[in-house]
Amino acid sequence: MRFTKITLTLLLCIFATNQNAIAQTNNQITLEQAIGIALENNIQLQQAENLMGIQDANVRSAQADFLPNLNVGVNGNRSTGRQFNPEVAAIRETTQRGLSGQISSNVVIFDGLRNIYSLRAAQNNRLTAEENIQRQRENVIFNTATSFLTVILDEELLNVARENLETSLKQLELVKAQVEVGMRPMVELYNQEATVADNEFQVVQSESRLSVAKLQLTRVLGIDPLQDYEYVTPGIDDANLTMTNYSLPDLLEQAFANRSDVRSSELQINSAASNLRIARGAYLPTISLSASLSGNYSDQIQQINFYDQFTDLNRRTSVGFNVQIPIFNRYNVIRQVQISRIEYKNAVLDFESKKLEVYQEIRQAYNDYLISAKQLETTERALIAAEKAFETEQERFRIGSSTLIQLSQANSLFVTASSRRIQAVYQFVFQEKLLEYYLGRVSAEI
Repeated sequence: MRFTKITLTLLLCIFATNQNAIAQTNNQITLEQAIGIALENNIQLQQAENLMGIQDANVRSAQADFLPNLNVGVNGNRSTGRQFNPEVAAIRETTQRGLSGQISSNVVIFDGLRNIYSLRAAQNNRLTAEENIQRQRENVIFNTATSFLTVILDEELLNVARENLETSLKQLELVKAQVEVGMRPMVELYNQEATVADNEFQVVQSESRLSVAKLQLTRVLGIDPLQDYEYVTPGIDDANLTMTNYSLPDLLEQAFANRSDVRSSELQINSAASNLRIARGAYLPTISLSASLSGNYSDQIQQINFYDQFTDLNRRTSVGFNVQIPIFNRYNVIRQVQISRIEYKNAVLDFESKKLEVYQEIRQAYNDYLISAKQLETTERALIAAEKAFETEQERFRIGSSTLIQLSQANSLFVTASSRRIQAVYQFVFQEKLLEYYLGRVSAEI
């Protein structure tokens, strides 16, 4: 039966064995391998991962702000000028040489808690970057799977078009034989030749769509588009073609809990809140402690050597504290507080907008999933009925009790039903994965 042939063309992948065993050559790519290649080659993902180094550096810098600084300074000088020389009781041209050194340290005791909130903001920004990378990985995985699925679907539709052409060629031979013996008028031969030409055109169109889909997939994978690749059809289990009963409130709850972009938007609120507290901290005084140790040497004290001068005679130590109370800073603090407050409000609005976006995506994906499940059921019934009608019409045409027009109509209905069935199967699988993507459950094991 022709239905068996179409079904085998469509669902041979159901009984496919290990994909890795199938893909034994370099030009054979499974879905799992395609996802791995895309994750490795995606430039935007690589750039985002590289930028994580900046976030790590920001966190380390914010942590180091709690530590005292340490500075070492060395200053050498040489001065020449006229001055009174007591040894000869006269003014002489004199050159003086000196060397001084200092070790100093300063630590902030209180700065309006700005160092604490700076650390929190840096940590939140790092977590935000991690969530963004995770969502970008999910985007790469989903886009790869979608492009891969499109290639497989176009290959299946091309197989349907080729099989339809093969059937039309067989019918052409039959019509020729019947015209030669006078069973059919010559016009039916011309009509069948036109049908064959149209079917050849459909094959060319299907080949063109497949070529475009493969080119798009090579772009997603970041591989050489000049090479020819064979994409291995992933296994589609019958169990995966059964609709799952979902609860829309449960789906929304899962999405809000799992999606990286939702968590990222929430973390941005925390970062904005920390930045607002940092800006407000500028209203408060800053208290710091400082300590220093210094020494110097001058060649004018010749009776004492360098070491004794530097470490004993001219040694200085100091310990002190500093309090700075902001009184007037040309409204810079007020301006920064206003800016930070607006950024915080915008972060809250972005989060609310993200939640609304997630709700709309889940609702649309859920509705599309229900529709694809219904299409899966109706196209199966339509294909069975169209196949039986076509086989019946073929037999009637063979014995001369049916016209070519009736046979062509039955064949057209069968081809349409076959194509719709294939598209319904892959659309159902796609909508399932799309729902998982919007739920934040997409992984490399898609």
